[in-house]
Amino acid sequence: MASLTAKLDQLYSASAVLPFDNSSRIVIMSDCHRGQGNGADNFLPNSMIFQGALEYYYQNGYTYIELGDGDELWENRCIGVIMRTYSRIFRLLGQLQRENRLFLLYGNHDIVKRRRGFARAACDSYACDAAEETENIFLKTRASEGLILENRDTLQRLFLVHGHQGSLLNDELWPLGRFLVRYLWRPLEIIGFTAPVGAGRSRKLMEKIEKQLCSYASSTGRILIAGHTHRPVFAQPGSCPYFNDGSCVHPQCLTGIELENGRIRLVRWAVASDPDRHLVIRRETLNGPVALEEYG
Repeated sequence: MASLTAKLDQLYSASAVLPFDNSSRIVIMSDCHRGQGNGADNFLPNSMIFQGALEYYYQNGYTYIELGDGDELWENRCIGVIMRTYSRIFRLLGQLQRENRLFLLYGNHDIVKRRRGFARAACDSYACDAAEETENIFLKTRASEGLILENRDTLQRLFLVHGHQGSLLNDELWPLGRFLVRYLWRPLEIIGFTAPVGAGRSRKLMEKIEKQLCSYASSTGRILIAGHTHRPVFAQPGSCPYFNDGSCVHPQCLTGIELENGRIRLVRWAVASDPDRHLVIRRETLNGPVALEEYG
């Protein structure tokens, strides 16, 4: 725990500050694990749900913050293949970027984004399915490890991280973790083994990580928003101020955290049917909204 505290304290001191106020609209998502569209791509089943959600957030003036593990770069070497596979999604991200509404953090599975030459070394453009100018969002938006949201009026701060910090295999020894995933687990996925993306993940391990992050938030009094565990968490006022946005690879749904009108809420996006039995992508509030001022 001492190692985690030291790492997060150091990261907090080094993180950029993004001002916001009660008129701001912000959505926080993570753990998309966008892949190459093959049998090892855990994002593929929810890709259309994600695209629909991202279109909603773009059209309604939200700033999109991706809290790490957006792209699966342990299993896959080249971001360019991922960008071509999901060209429409990256086109939307590019539109957000041009309006200064895109912020990226990196996690353990896309930690290579922290390298200065990442974008140029990977691929400098992607191919769309329409005749448009190609672009690479990573040339203009460099992923960071942490980000602080600060309310202009109250000076209240929200500390955003992926949540892998302090983990031996996911942080200090991440090259070993990448090797095991790329050369042992990925071939098994391709031939049909199912990745433990939801309830199948180690519950004890996830609870241990959550306990550590919650302890840090409580001891420092900082509102902490993370991903990594894939388990949505919504803090209640007066309790540990730790939130988790969940992931975009839940079975048949994805989750995220929204900030709007000075309030915070946990939402889920999923496919549902309307009264005419048409399939629609629907947004549902799982918890909240709660005024941020109630968290001190």
